[in-house]
Amino acid sequence: MKTSELFHSGMVTLIGRTNVGKSTLINCLVGDKVSIISDKPQTTRNRIHCILTRQNGQAIFLDTPGLHTPKSRLGERMNQYALESLREVDLILFITTAEFLKPGKGDLRIIQQLKPIPVTKFLVINKSDLVSREALAECSERFFNLADWGRVFFTSALNCSGLEALSDSIFETLPEGPLYYPADMMIDQPERFLISEIIREKVLQLTRQEVPHGVAVIVEGMQDITREGSLLNYTRIEATIYVERESPKGIIIGSGGSMLKAIGSQARSDLEKLLGQQVHLDLRVKVRKDWRDSEFSLREFGYRRNL
Repeated sequence: MKTSELFHSGMVTLIGRTNVGKSTLINCLVGDKVSIISDKPQTTRNRIHCILTRQNGQAIFLDTPGLHTPKSRLGERMNQYALESLREVDLILFITTAEFLKPGKGDLRIIQQLKPIPVTKFLVINKSDLVSREALAECSERFFNLADWGRVFFTSALNCSGLEALSDSIFETLPEGPLYYPADMMIDQPERFLISEIIREKVLQLTRQEVPHGVAVIVEGMQDITREGSLLNYTRIEATIYVERESPKGIIIGSGGSMLKAIGSQARSDLEKLLGQQVHLDLRVKVRKDWRDSEFSLREFGYRRNL
């Protein structure tokens, strides 16, 4: 893709409280699943660059962990990722939801941190399809007066509605710039990271509220297998699910291994779409006590102190 003087590009940060739909919103904007989704808070743990390239520009979205009151070193690290994403960006999308109706303490704290940052800020009220027009107008009014918003948008990331106007405005707002990433690139993370995130998503989705957030997934090995004389090739993936206690380990394994089998089955389906071929997935579950408060474990599991 050739750039021109009308090519616009830059960094766009999505920030907001936990569980307001930031990852779902990015998936809709980019047009593919590049960030995992769960209805549990703090699903996103790393700072992830997701890339949307159009003829007239390239937007690099930073999917950040939701800001929250941390209860572990991991929680502190997640907040650090989110706040550091505000540095040297070209546009900030503050995401809230129509369900809140009025700003909470978390919203007010984030907005205060945004005020001195000298870049354009959009207010995005997500899940706008879940409330009445009257409630939506009330929500908009209460948030609108809290900061100098460049634009206000009403979206439903779950239905991917209201995003065309948001996307167009993003590219209109970004400065003229180069093509930072190849046009066909959608995420800046390595393949193993995406694989581990897909597996972790299935753990969170299938175990629901039974398993706390002390879950990490490490891909221990990957090997492409070619069967001689056969067109049937596949990728063998070995991964370990780490938890902090014996009780969630038992829940993830399930009676007779039933839950682990379900996790593997759903993860395998997504992994085959990601890799474009058959996948043999070998999952195991191990206990790493209090890993969220262990600096050694945080480094081993990829949660760096500084970005």
